[in-house]
Amino acid sequence: MPDAAIRGGCRCGARRIAECTHPIEYGRTVTNFPPMSPSTRIYIAGHQGLVGSALWRHFTARGFENLIGLGSSELDLRDAGATAAFFRATRPQVVIDAAARVGGIAANALRPADFVSDNLRIQLNLLDTAVASGVERFLFLGSSCIYPKFAAQPIREEALLTGPLEESNEGYAVAKLAGIAQVTAIRRQHGLPYVSAMPTNLYGPGDNFSPHDSHVVPAMIRRFHEAMLADIPHVTCWGTGLPRRDLLHVDDAAEACHFLLDHYDGDGPVNVGSGTDIPISEIAHIIAEAVGYDGEIRWDTSRPDGTPRKLLDVRHLAGLGWSAKTPFAEGIKTTYDWFLAHQDTYRR
Repeated sequence: MPDAAIRGGCRCGARRIAECTHPIEYGRTVTNFPPMSPSTRIYIAGHQGLVGSALWRHFTARGFENLIGLGSSELDLRDAGATAAFFRATRPQVVIDAAARVGGIAANALRPADFVSDNLRIQLNLLDTAVASGVERFLFLGSSCIYPKFAAQPIREEALLTGPLEESNEGYAVAKLAGIAQVTAIRRQHGLPYVSAMPTNLYGPGDNFSPHDSHVVPAMIRRFHEAMLADIPHVTCWGTGLPRRDLLHVDDAAEACHFLLDHYDGDGPVNVGSGTDIPISEIAHIIAEAVGYDGEIRWDTSRPDGTPRKLLDVRHLAGLGWSAKTPFAEGIKTTYDWFLAHQDTYRR
């Protein structure tokens, strides 16, 4: 294991990886190339989505002048020819793949084939075109749902492919696993510093609050908000409320992506999470309080819970010098404020 410096030192006091009490594994090193500059041409694929819009905010706030983005109505990343033409026209130096077909349990159950096909085509076209176009750095974003359903907690990166997946999002997970494999293959065949990051469950401004295919946090925000306005005496949530979730504010995730592009060049994927997890029942109460809903919260145990626990082990990322900053209750408040400012978008 290389005795590389840890930028800013680690939480355990170590200044070098070899001295760290939770060392970086399987060839993880800091990068040997300089940090990106404000003039770097960065293509953020999926820049209008939850993660992509946070990345756009993050880099804009730090003075980056050459951000590249195009909406799905203008560029279909499932089209290999259109993707290649776009790269020729824009010549990105760095690509962050935040583009994906995403959705909650209901959406995955209704359209599993779409989740496999669309995500495979998007990431294949982006990675193949990046290699052919000479893109210098590439960050592929997966998801914590790629890990086995009953992986030991907290989940280490080495748990990949060691057990069966959660059935409710298997198609999406399989596609993302293929993306990780492609990044690894590109590193081996072409020697390019392309890397993968596995974010935990993300939430924040720009989330999808649709009643049909949203994730747990935005779904609860909308449900409690509407119940509060209608003075409904109780709200029913899916499952038992017992599963636990590791939730990371999307602005923290964007900062972590920037950090990894500047400070990481390793073969394996890196977990990006908060380092803690919360029962879904507690998540519901925190959201109800933020919204101002004081009715009863009930649980429909006939509905699926999903994975019982999903906490990512973030020691590798912490060893490189990064950790999350936004407390969950504070993050929920900013998310609800954003929803209130944009709720006309969701009147459907």
